[in-house]
Amino acid sequence: MSAKRTVQSVTPAVLRRLGEEGRAPRLLDVRTPAEFRTAHIPGSYNVPLSTLREHRAELRSHLDEDVVLICRSGQRAKEAEQALTEAGLPNLRVLEGGMNAWEATGAPVKRGPERWDMERQVRLVAGSVVLATGLVGVLVPGMHLVGTAVGAGLTYAALSNSCAMGVLLSKLPYNRGPRIDIRTVVSELRSGS
Repeated sequence: MSAKRTVQSVTPAVLRRLGEEGRAPRLLDVRTPAEFRTAHIPGSYNVPLSTLREHRAELRSHLDEDVVLICRSGQRAKEAEQALTEAGLPNLRVLEGGMNAWEATGAPVKRGPERWDMERQVRLVAGSVVLATGLVGVLVPGMHLVGTAVGAGLTYAALSNSCAMGVLLSKLPYNRGPRIDIRTVVSELRSGS
């Protein structure tokens, strides 16, 4: 029986204080480029979770100091923490509550063009499918089962803390934003820009 790993975290207040004292750790934002462009903590680096997983060994040699991982709510940052820990990187922490908590405290945020977050997009698509199949189901027998399947998928998403619809929506051009080049990320990490 394996013991459950404890993920180290840092609160938005502590992270903000460290920054104000000039002791800010390296900040890696593991959200998609589109999410990052919408709003991010000044001085953070965008390394989407998929890129981080694929290039964790390469990133490891450029992250030898304290690192705080950031996402929207904390879940993807925990996944990034696990991937980097497996690659042998110490001193990792996750921002408690992610960007949601950071923004709620009124901490500084660099903003770009406004976009709908993934959760809102999933609610729109799921709700639209359920509404449309419910209305069409009045005329077409069995059509309501499509809405039932979407409801089952959302229930599974909540229980497993994963979302197939979110993964599919993240592949749309609207959500991808510019492709992250690992050489550019490594260069930025080296220069500290």
